[in-house]
Amino acid sequence: MSLHPVQRQGVLLVLSSPSGAGKTTLARALLANDAGIALSISMTTRTRRPGEVDGKDYFFLTNDEFARRRDAGDLLEWAEVHGNFYGTPKGAIDAHVAAGRDVLFDIDVQGAEQMRQRASAPVASVFILPPSAAILKERLERRAQDSAEIVARRLANAGAEIARWHEYDYVIVNVELAESIATLTAILAAERSRRARQVGLKDFVGSLKI
Repeated sequence: MSLHPVQRQGVLLVLSSPSGAGKTTLARALLANDAGIALSISMTTRTRRPGEVDGKDYFFLTNDEFARRRDAGDLLEWAEVHGNFYGTPKGAIDAHVAAGRDVLFDIDVQGAEQMRQRASAPVASVFILPPSAAILKERLERRAQDSAEIVARRLANAGAEIARWHEYDYVIVNVELAESIATLTAILAAERSRRARQVGLKDFVGSLKI
């Protein structure tokens, strides 16, 4: 139970980037360093990569299963990315928001746009940029899990994704990982302290009779 005199709304922290810019690495680092934020586990129809665990990394669904959940209104957001479908289960997020818990979203630009429109709480969004186009290409080509066809598709889509950087509240150019992690941690701390998120703050201030 929190001893803080003022409760607050949970932060819905959205991370987006082109593939290979380091979004997932930054998300994992933030989760490892901060026990106060939970990862929203997305559903996807893409093939599971080596080492990925169903229900931990993603919920892996068939196309038919995904379509059924989408059509039933079970998804807060969904998008088709690189030929596969991704989506966020709505019920779990509503439960986190109601309890004032922070939630981290590792989603693409389409999903982020839907989140801003549909989420039951304010969204704080962060776009991750690579240091250069050459480094982005090198990172994608180093991935042993993806075929040459998939790498080419991700590179072809990167330009359109990067073009939407201005839609986000914050932008991090991911040059040095440690520095990027520190910046992302600072963003979360600032968002937690926003006046608008402090529930009952006015009453608390009124009680400070000095």
